[in-house]
This record gives sequence, structure tokens and C-alpha cells, in this order.
Amino acid sequence: MSIDNQIQVVLIDDDPHLRQALCQTLDLAGLKVLPLGEATGLTAQLSRDWPGVVVSDIRMPGMDGLELLAELHGQDPELPVLLITGHGDVPLAVQAMRAGAYDFLEKPFASDALLDSVRRALALRRLVLDNRSLRLALSDRQQLSTRLVGQSAPMLRLREQIGALAATRADVLILGETGAGKEVVARALHDLSNRRTGPFVAINAGALAESVVESELFGHEPGAFTGAQKRRIGKFEFANGGTLFLDEIESMSLDVQVKLLRLLQERVVERLGGNQQIPLDIRIIAATKEDLRQSADQGRFRADLYYRLNVAPLRIPPLRERGEDALMLFQHFADEASSRHGLPLHELQPGQRAMLLRHNWPGNVRELQNVAERFALGLELALDSTPDGPAPGVPMSTGGLSEQVEHFEKALIAAELGRPHSSVRSLAEALGVPRKTLHDKLRKHGLSFADSGNAHADDE
Repeated sequence: MSIDNQIQVVLIDDDPHLRQALCQTLDLAGLKVLPLGEATGLTAQLSRDWPGVVVSDIRMPGMDGLELLAELHGQDPELPVLLITGHGDVPLAVQAMRAGAYDFLEKPFASDALLDSVRRALALRRLVLDNRSLRLALSDRQQLSTRLVGQSAPMLRLREQIGALAATRADVLILGETGAGKEVVARALHDLSNRRTGPFVAINAGALAESVVESELFGHEPGAFTGAQKRRIGKFEFANGGTLFLDEIESMSLDVQVKLLRLLQERVVERLGGNQQIPLDIRIIAATKEDLRQSADQGRFRADLYYRLNVAPLRIPPLRERGEDALMLFQHFADEASSRHGLPLHELQPGQRAMLLRHNWPGNVRELQNVAERFALGLELALDSTPDGPAPGVPMSTGGLSEQVEHFEKALIAAELGRPHSSVRSLAEALGVPRKTLHDKLRKHGLSFADSGNAHADDE
């Protein structure tokens, strides 16, 4: 059992009269106090994000104040601990200060001295926790940008949504095409949540045979059906305290959907053949590549389950909507593969970058990763023979060849502008055109070298 975060001061003293007097002083000052007669077992009740301070006598039976200080700081070195000493214990208190105690008060002391020290310690504690929170948020953002690579507007929005949802208890529905990265998003939600130390259990409902899906998800008791000789713990129960990721939820039968709806509403699971309702502390992240609303309208998916799941939807944009993220992702995966295989890095040529930008990526990030792996191995940069679309971010042209060439040219120049260049000359060389021609084309397409992130480069 942990101490409530509303408690601001834990006061420990084995003298009941002094403890009562000090508690009254702190109460009258508007501070919430937990008085204790001994220190044993306190550390286990304090979490690292507890926002209070500890005030303890040094000389007590059992665990004394110095032992308590060492134990508390073993868990959280930044927790303020104030020690109370008798007249003869001042050298001991000085030793404690060197060991990390925030302050010490020598008996007898004025009430104002106690209140002043406690208030300063509480202010320090708030500052420490605020800094931790900021560092964690920064770490989370860095972690997200590493896992979900890209700077396009849809990806920036997706990372923002993940950051907002991760710390909540809300179940999430992930919407995305095959290969878009639904499990990557699910793992990010888990790893950035308070459940990160619990299990992450991933299961693909579409890969389960109809005959075993209920047993796999809900578990079963011996004798529940022919061949069920032993108790089996299902995936939901196994994920207790953590997160269960259920991919291809659209493939579940209507009967299983009924059971899932009940589990989501009541947070209990009942094994097949059993009567015991097992309470669950679990977060469900479901994923689908289909339009569940349309499936519900057609009677293939329960409407009540759809509305229950659709409280916190996250849509992963397909790669064809992410513009130049394709180049960034390709380089990321190619670098990873080169490092893994111990091979030198290869540089993409302008024509190859144009090919990547122009491809429609029906297999999304998974397809791109495979292409990048082949490229890192020194194989030909070949894309699957699927119909190519326009460069991402460029509308499909209904005009003739010249208009389509204009669209493609603009996308190619914009992609190269997104790469670091020390000067207009280096940009022109990368595109294989004279500087005068490049200036003309930038003006024609409404593009600018100064707006490309290379604003401080020389125009040489």
C-alpha cells in the first residue's frame, strides 16, 4: 500500500507527545501530515513521484533516522529528509547532512523554524519533480521521433496524439493500412505509459483459427472442450497489469465480439468452461485496416463494439500521404541495415530519390523497409511492379504529359531542398542543372532556397 500523494509531510517520532505537538503545528499551517511512531517499512510505501517530504527523529528504536535516510535515498536520492536531534546529537546530525539530509533541527526548536524548513523542502521537491517530468517528456518525444520517423504534418500530428493518449487509461483503436506500422504505434503507447513495466502482449486475430480463438484469448478450464486437459491462461489474463494489442480485429467472429465487448465494459474475463470472473487491470489497443463503421452498417461487425472502441481512434497515414518522409525513412532503414551487415553506406542518387518519391508504396513502411534493406546490401534499387502514383503531396494530374512533368519536377526539387546543402551551387550540382536554370525553376515553382532550412548558406 502506497502513501497518498495528498500527504505533504510524513512525520516520524517515537515520542507520542512530541509527535502530536509537531503534527498540530503542521496541521494549523494547512499541511497534510501522516504521523508515524516508527520508520520501518516506510520506504516501500513511498513512490519516486511522491511530492512530499519526510521529517524524522534520529534516535528511535528499530530503524533510526540515519538508517531511514540511507534507505530513502537508496530509492530516491532527491527526496528531502529533515532530521530532528537532541542537544548531544549535533555531531551526528552534521554527519547526516554530509550524507544528504536536507536539514536538521535541534531540540527544542521554534514552530516557525520547523515550518520554514518544511516549506522550503516542499518547494525544492516540486522543482525536482517538475524537472523530472520535463526530462521524461523530452525523452518520450525523442523516443517517438526515433520509432516513428518523419517530419510530415500527418506524422507530427500522430506523434502528438500518441503523447497525449499514452499516459491515459483509455483503450485505443488504431486505423491503418497493411504495413503502415500499427504494432509500432501500439508499442509506443505502451512504452510511454505507466504500464511500461507490465507485459505487452500482441496477437493477430486474423492469424488464429476459428476453433481456437476463444481459448487463445480468454483461456479455458480442464474439460471445457474435447482435448482441453489442462487449464490454459488466455492472452487477456496474461496481459493483466499491462497492454494487449489485438490486430486485425475486423476478422473476429460476432460471437467473440460479444465477449470482447463485455470484457471492455466490465474488465473481467471468464475462462471457457469456468464460472470464476477474474478482474483485469488491462489496456486494450485494437487495430484494423478496414472501415469498421462500414462493416457495422453491413452487419459484419457489431455496432456497439465499434462505438466502444472508437472513443480514442488513431489513424496512421499511409506512406503515399507523407511526402518526403519516404526519403527520410528509406535513409533510416538503409543506415540501420548497413550497420547491421557491416557494410559501407550508399548514397542515393537524384534519379533514385525521384523514383522513391514517385512510388505509391502499396505495402507502406514495410515495403519501403524491404527496399532499403536490398539497397544496403548493394542490390539494384528495384520497386515492385505496381502502378506508380504522383509524387506524394502532388495532386493527380488530369492534364497532358507536360503538366505531369511539371508536377514531378517540382516534387523532385522540393525533395532535394529538404536535404542539407551548403550553397545553391551544391543544390544545383545534386540536381544536375546549372545555377541559372535552378534559380529559374525555383521561381517558376514558388520554391525558395532560403526557406529550405539552408537559409544561412552562401549563394555560391
